[in-house]
Amino acid sequence: MQKPIHEEIASRRTFAIISHPDAGKTTMTEKLLYFGGAIRDAGTVKGKKSGKYATSDWMEIEKQRGISVTSSVLQFDYDDKRVNILDTPGHEDFSEDTYRTLMAVDAAVMMVDSAKGIEPQTIKLFKVCRMRGIPIFTFMNKMDRQGKEPLELMEELEEVLGIQSYAMNYPIGMGKEFIGVYDRFNKRVEQARVEGESHFLPINEEGELAVEHPMTQTSYYKQAVEDVLLLNEAGNEFDVERVAKGELTPVFFGSALTNFGVQTFLETFLQFAPPPQPRLTKNADLINPQSEEFSGFIFKIQANMNPAHRDRIAFVRIVSGVFERGMTVTVPRISKTVKLSQTTQFLADDRETVNEAVAGDIIGLYDTGNYQIGDTVVGGKSNFQFEALPQFTPELFVRVTAKNVMKSKHFHKGILQLVQEGAIQYYKTLHTEEVLLGAVGQLQFEVFEHRMKNEYNVEVIMEHIGSKVARWIENEEDVKESMTGQRSMLVKDRYDNLVFLFENDFALRWFGDKYPDIKLYNLL
Repeated sequence: MQKPIHEEIASRRTFAIISHPDAGKTTMTEKLLYFGGAIRDAGTVKGKKSGKYATSDWMEIEKQRGISVTSSVLQFDYDDKRVNILDTPGHEDFSEDTYRTLMAVDAAVMMVDSAKGIEPQTIKLFKVCRMRGIPIFTFMNKMDRQGKEPLELMEELEEVLGIQSYAMNYPIGMGKEFIGVYDRFNKRVEQARVEGESHFLPINEEGELAVEHPMTQTSYYKQAVEDVLLLNEAGNEFDVERVAKGELTPVFFGSALTNFGVQTFLETFLQFAPPPQPRLTKNADLINPQSEEFSGFIFKIQANMNPAHRDRIAFVRIVSGVFERGMTVTVPRISKTVKLSQTTQFLADDRETVNEAVAGDIIGLYDTGNYQIGDTVVGGKSNFQFEALPQFTPELFVRVTAKNVMKSKHFHKGILQLVQEGAIQYYKTLHTEEVLLGAVGQLQFEVFEHRMKNEYNVEVIMEHIGSKVARWIENEEDVKESMTGQRSMLVKDRYDNLVFLFENDFALRWFGDKYPDIKLYNLL
């Protein structure tokens, strides 16, 4: 490493981009990679006609549908910082994967479609960031299209999400009349559709353009200056400490598709986004990133990133210390030591062996079945575990079998690997041991079916058994099979815990009234 370890750690910026589907999240990721020099040509998600797809969407089904369904990890250097972006699934059916990913970041960038405003999935993901108290930076996207008024968008942020906002820049016009942005933070106007040195124009002490320019005669410019003066007088003050606590969100206006405002956003974001933060253990101890002892946790497992090799990669967020290839770590859950000789870092599906990494970085461990999502890995003599990652109570269920009985070995292997990734949950009936799968959304089943066919060469038959209310049991020893019926199916999860699947909320309440001694609980 070129710098002292404490400087290396302090230079890390690890964040996720969150949004509702189609708000421009993957496009923004591409543009950030472009500025970081990680790619030469920024593709967009819907590059189907040109055959050019977004770098971060590596799975075949993502390219077909133009959606992100896995969490890619992307790394590049910019402005003396090492940037780790976790590109999360935008589709709500994959919110569980996204929630876990948000446990591995120190900040979040929230993309908002300026025509649609704050959408349902954005609200859900924002709540997770709020729960963790991580800083949130907002990018109001698609200003090159007609959308809501800028002040209305900022008001929506405060009313719908309950977070105060500060406009770092302010749009001058929108859609076809989008001239650029009034950059409050850097005291300049950034022109859209203009290249070269005249891209930026200075602002004087009075808050007006310091040079003569035709835009000063437009109503869009006059309106923007008026709105900025209003924000200066009556808006929130910029407060670095409140940003760090997640109480105030800096707001940027721009267009990821036309690459306008992205570089200014990146430079400002890296200035205020936090370096790696401490993390709590199950015993409520704080592990400091600058601690000498290596530690990290697994927030994602991905099978078949290289289908030719049937590999499994466990994604580790390093919490403290330094990783060195070949080091030995302990997995406290199974009290087992593992030598970390096969490791990797990512640019979507491009990987390279990593020899060293520090707190804040994300590395991939080749996994032969040792790891589970949520596992802690520690070096040295320590033996602690980090706080558990969230797991969701599934709402939709299917009964699944292999179309060809002769392929049952591949069927069970495929299910086991895909279940360990955490997108779907595995259950089996008590006596017949039929396989049931549970998920938060329908799309997860479609992706499961697609991957079983394409990665494991197994066609499956899925019989939908509808939505169920799943409840785990605190006092399993008191449960009797006579308590089951048409409206309350008893199954086992992948850890052999008993689970009741109730037909609906009425069936759950009826069960509670009839068997008050049985203590039921749900996951998140």
